Order: sequence, then C-alpha cells, then structure tokens
Amino acid sequence: MSRLKQYYKDTVVSHLMKQYSYKNIMQVPKLEKIVINMGLGEAIQNAKILESAQQELGTITGQKPVVTNARKSIANFKLRKGMPIGCKVTLRKERMYEFFDRLVNLALPRIRDFKGVSPKAFDGRGNYALGLREQIIFPEIDYDKIDKIKGMNIVINTTAHTDEEAKSILEQMGMPFGK
Repeated sequence: MSRLKQYYKDTVVSHLMKQYSYKNIMQVPKLEKIVINMGLGEAIQNAKILESAQQELGTITGQKPVVTNARKSIANFKLRKGMPIGCKVTLRKERMYEFFDRLVNLALPRIRDFKGVSPKAFDGRGNYALGLREQIIFPEIDYDKIDKIKGMNIVINTTAHTDEEAKSILEQMGMPFGK
C-alpha cells in the first residue's frame, strides 16, 4: 500500500469524520481517479510531437497513454475530424495515489515562483482541475531529451459532493493551496 493511501486511511478519514460529522466511514469522500491530458495542437503539422508526448506521459504516470482524436473539423486550424491531437491517461487506485504523492511533494515545489495552486479551480461537484505549463517539473523527465516544452491538464476526481469537502480532503493530503 502506498504511503499516501495509508496516510489517508489513518489520518484523513478520522479528521473528515470529525469535521463534517459523518455517521458512517463510507460517507467520507475519497479520491476516485486522476486524469492527465496533453492537448497538442501542433500535432496537426508534426506527428513526432505526439509520439514524444506519449513517451513522456507514460514515463510520468507509469501507464500507457491513449491517443485522443479531434471530435469535429475546424477549417481555420486545418483540423479534420478524427485527427490525433493529444493523449490522456486515467489513473486509479495505487497508481493514482503514487502519482498524487509525486505531484504534491516533488513536482509542484519545482515550479518557478510557486505560491500554491488556485483554490478556485473546483467545478462545483467536488472535482479539481489543475493546469501545468511544462512537463519538466516531474523528476522522471530527462531535461536533455526534451524537444519541446508541453503543458498538461490534471483533473482530480473525488467522491465529495461539495467543493468545500473536496478542498478539505485535498488539503489534508498535502495539496498546497495559495491565497
């Protein structure tokens, strides 16, 4: 069992039971999944960018990414329906906790001028979205092998019903929220 999952079971659950006065342990919100998405508009001209993005996303998450295709055609961007324009990974269970641990304790502190993540990025149903500008903040990425800096979106999906509950669970698990 990962370090963060053990911490969640031992500390976070009891804290949330007290804070929101849940009667049953199954009412306590938990992390459901983490989806990491890399949208690459440049993949239209250059197919090699997509391959390197898949490679990097696989290295970061330890899981093979799925290629995402365009849902509709946009003439101004020279984009046709069905063209590959990105990749994504959905992490659950142990891999999800491992990734969250690395994100919070290793990757986020390496961002330049980091003052915490935005507390406003909740969707109203207890899910949190986070955008990263560069993939080099992850220690698994070898800086010398990078051809282009690519950003990514990370969506943390919880079973919480309100943003307040979701924020408190993420805070308990070490997410550094800014002011």
